[in-house]
Amino acid sequence: MQADATRLPDQERLLREKWNQHRKQKRKRNHMVLAVQIFLLLLFIGWWELAGRMKWIDVLIFSYPSKVAQQIFKDAASGELWPHLAMTVGETAVGFLLGTLLGTLLAVLIWWSPFLSKVLDPYMVVFNSMPKVALGPIFIVMFGAGFTAIVVTTLSITVIVTTLVVYNSFNEVDANLVKVIRTFGGQRRDVFMKAILPASFPTIVSTLKVNVGMAWVGVIVGEFLVAKIGLGYLIVYGFQVFNFTLVISSLVIIAVVATAMYQLVVYIERKLVRER
Repeated sequence: MQADATRLPDQERLLREKWNQHRKQKRKRNHMVLAVQIFLLLLFIGWWELAGRMKWIDVLIFSYPSKVAQQIFKDAASGELWPHLAMTVGETAVGFLLGTLLGTLLAVLIWWSPFLSKVLDPYMVVFNSMPKVALGPIFIVMFGAGFTAIVVTTLSITVIVTTLVVYNSFNEVDANLVKVIRTFGGQRRDVFMKAILPASFPTIVSTLKVNVGMAWVGVIVGEFLVAKIGLGYLIVYGFQVFNFTLVISSLVIIAVVATAMYQLVVYIERKLVRER
């Protein structure tokens, strides 16, 4: 008995050491990945700058990083950038949050009613395949040329994608879990709350990451069609006045802000999944 008692702490210590070693290796690998990503980005920026300076590329169309940076700093310093950025980020945030919420609720609804699921399935597939640029003018006529039309254009993308992903996740839950709850007299509500929802929670959270990109696509498409303010409007205006540096600077700002939003969602995902 005494030998077993002394062996247990040794085993715990060994497991703790292996776990710490695994965490160190994982952290080291993540640092290596980040270092390579930064290196590739700097390499691309350096090549782009050199190609622009040496006239290897058409500077009028492709510009180059230092010129793009000057455009961004000039617009930021003059205050012209901030209203456009605030409008686009606001539209994206609303479309992102509403799209995720409504899409998840719709997925729950069609899972709850198999009859409704069969009725709506072909309509969702057809609507998802429609080009949203073609639907934009209809939304503009219905909701007016402004914030609402752009958000609805965004929802036309995010809601259906969220619904399909979450609903498929509901259907892929282990059938044995459902059978156990049914065996003990559980109703459909019990099946959903105790088996379907907990098992699908990681997928629902992961859908947030997909919706970040979808929301940005929807907002920029909407701003292309109707906006008089926003980063999408700046891109269209840049094309109209043949200022491609303004176009590229707007694209760079979109990439930076979208990346920041994505990383925020990744952080939230880690927190929520870890807590469960």
